[in-house]
Amino acid sequence: MRYIPLREPLHPERKPALSSSDWYEDGLPHIWLPYSQMKTAPAPLAARATQGSRITLEDGRSLVDGVSAWWTACHGYNHPHIRACAEAQLARMPHVMFGGMVHEPALRLSSRLAALLPGDLERVFYTDSGSVAVEVAMKMAIQYRLNRGEAGRTKLLAFKGGYHGDTLATMAICDPEEGMHHLFAGVMPAQHVIDLPRDEATTAAFETFLTAHAHEVTAILVEPLVQGAGGMLFHSPDVLRRLRDAADRHGLLLILDEIFTGFGRTGTMFACQQAGIVPDIITLSKALTGGTMALAATVARRHVYEAFLSDNPEHALMHGPTFMANPLACACANASLDLFEQEPRLEQVAALETALREQLEPCRTLPGVKDVRVMGAIGVVELDRITDPAALRTRFIAENVWIRPFRNIVYLTPAFTIAPEEVRALTQAVHTVLVA
Repeated sequence: MRYIPLREPLHPERKPALSSSDWYEDGLPHIWLPYSQMKTAPAPLAARATQGSRITLEDGRSLVDGVSAWWTACHGYNHPHIRACAEAQLARMPHVMFGGMVHEPALRLSSRLAALLPGDLERVFYTDSGSVAVEVAMKMAIQYRLNRGEAGRTKLLAFKGGYHGDTLATMAICDPEEGMHHLFAGVMPAQHVIDLPRDEATTAAFETFLTAHAHEVTAILVEPLVQGAGGMLFHSPDVLRRLRDAADRHGLLLILDEIFTGFGRTGTMFACQQAGIVPDIITLSKALTGGTMALAATVARRHVYEAFLSDNPEHALMHGPTFMANPLACACANASLDLFEQEPRLEQVAALETALREQLEPCRTLPGVKDVRVMGAIGVVELDRITDPAALRTRFIAENVWIRPFRNIVYLTPAFTIAPEEVRALTQAVHTVLVA
């Protein structure tokens, strides 16, 4: 079919535009919000623009963002370098399929990730969300056994307090009782979820479990140092060394879910570096593109990848998201890595850790506060309970900050580039609201 150009180019300015009130009122009845009971949820805020650590609302208010867009915008919003790289890539090639075809942004990003990650984590499989990256890791671990003729070892071992995503397979490895997916208990294929070996008692129980069940397990899966959505639960690097040792003794793979902890959030580029261990598979997302585009990666060590090399086509990893290795997202991720190389991000995280520790500590003496803890650019105030998280969010908004409590915690995960006065605004708001 012959291409016939338009007689006259389309001009966006000639299209009828909805007013600010029109788009909100007309569109709101047609959306389904995340983690919300739509019958009772308060009306969402209307965001207009973002810059640095601030969100500008349609009504003109400016909120200091204390959660950096669900832990993604590590360099702050709208960083000029990432924006420039995205604009250049958008003009050149916003997308192309990754089946039988590759492109420079993805290959350059893959080589850079392999150089940054410890050991021989060198084979990168791209997806477009953290949940799917974990599903791919699970799929790799199970097929690793099948390709090697170990058909009985198909179970995953995960830990209470853990969270690895909302997709069907990942729900089965989240905390089955305390997690948000307990309604699906018994529906999904059962996996093993036990206590994390933090102390003498839980370590003994962990070893007892492995003695009885290691023969049916393919891999151990854990969020290193911080179990994020499970309640910002911290554990020491010793726990990770314990897991690596147990995996080696029982011939198990070790999968680290660094979707939240990766790219500086805990104080090092990757949380596993604090334990000096190398996982067999690692998952990355969230801050991978600096909070600009959806992109995730599952990175495997050489011996895992080699188990898929065969003359048998069924031994291939049969997975391929449509927007896998999206060039625009990969360009943003490369730009984000540029910033980690050129700007003092980890030093900023260290300074932020000091500020959060000093400024949140007064909350420890407030009524109803169980604990105050800080690691890297993560600050947590744990309460006995939060009866109405939505009402608490409303009170934070009145203080001109965007803080999103959940479970029984009020937490801060700001951009690493946040200004000192904005950190103070966040911590002061936490104290003010919890005192009231």
